[in-house]
Order: sequence, then C-alpha cells, then structure tokens
Amino acid sequence: MKLSDKTALIPVDMQQAFDRALWPARWNDKVDANGLALLSAWRATGRPIIHVRHDSIQEGSSLWPESPGNAFRPGFEPQFGEPLVTKSVNAAFIGTDLDLRLRRVGIDTIVVFGISTDMCVSTTVRVGSNMGYKVILVEDSCDCFDLADSRGARIAAADIHQAHVATLRAEFATVVTTAEILGGLESVA
Repeated sequence: MKLSDKTALIPVDMQQAFDRALWPARWNDKVDANGLALLSAWRATGRPIIHVRHDSIQEGSSLWPESPGNAFRPGFEPQFGEPLVTKSVNAAFIGTDLDLRLRRVGIDTIVVFGISTDMCVSTTVRVGSNMGYKVILVEDSCDCFDLADSRGARIAAADIHQAHVATLRAEFATVVTTAEILGGLESVA
C-alpha cells in the first residue's frame, strides 16, 4: 500500500491503564510490538504523527490524568515535535483540535491504531470518515477487551474486534495490516 505525504499516523489511547486488573482480558498480544513498529517506521519517513490520549473526567478512573494508568505505554510517548491531543470522550475529533491540526498541514488521510478497537478507535475512525478524511485502520495494531452481552455471557475480545473491523471496513475505512503499512512507507524528506 503506497501512502502519500498527506497521511498522518494517529495512535489512539496507547496507555498503561489497559494493563491494570480492573480491565477485562484483551486478545492481541502483538499490539505493542506492531504499534511500535509503525511508530518507528513512520518517524523514519518524516510524516506527521499526532498522539491521542484519553484523559478521563471521572475522578478515580484509571485514565484520570493524575492516575499512573494515564501514562503512555513504554515507547508510545510522543517524541519532540509530535503533538498530543487529549480527549475525554471516545472520538479523538470531539472537543479537541485534531481536525484543525490535520487541516493546517494539508492532511487528507489518517492511519489509525490503538486501544480499544470497539470504543475509541472505532469512534475516531467513524467520525474521521464522516469529516471527509480517507481513513486507514491497522487492524493488527489494535486491541480490545472481553465484554458481557445483555444476558451476562462473555463475548471474546477477538470476536468483538473482528465484528468492529468488519463494520468499519464496510463503510468507514480501508483495513490493512501492520506489514502492509510498513511495506508502503517511503521517505518524504
């Protein structure tokens, strides 16, 4: 997959809170390795990266700004010159300046990955698409959690991920793997 120089990488909520016991089981044990590979390769091309962090407004939340869980996972911290957008809802575009930042530098395509597929990643992808961006979802650089259905039965995280990726592919995004993105990056410097 060839990417233009008008493409930005948007890592969503790669935060330590999601490793804490209060969160249900996740499925993707390669989410960190894949996400770090994307960041490293992307930085080498000189393309823009805008990091997204969830700063919960609910005091006591593991994503509360003063909570240790609010911190980025090791290696996912923004580097010099990489902007950080903080949000308090699922969509990275709502109540933030993400759209303005992207438009100011002429971005028309966003590549999204992060936690969790069915919540903040999905909502960011949907809103971004509705706002006119071409959206690319890196499915194997995302992760989500087991959830209970309306009867209390467990729905496996991998099944939730698969269903959400299918709905995003149907209308909102091109869905690719980490390897496909890495294979299409060329330096714009």
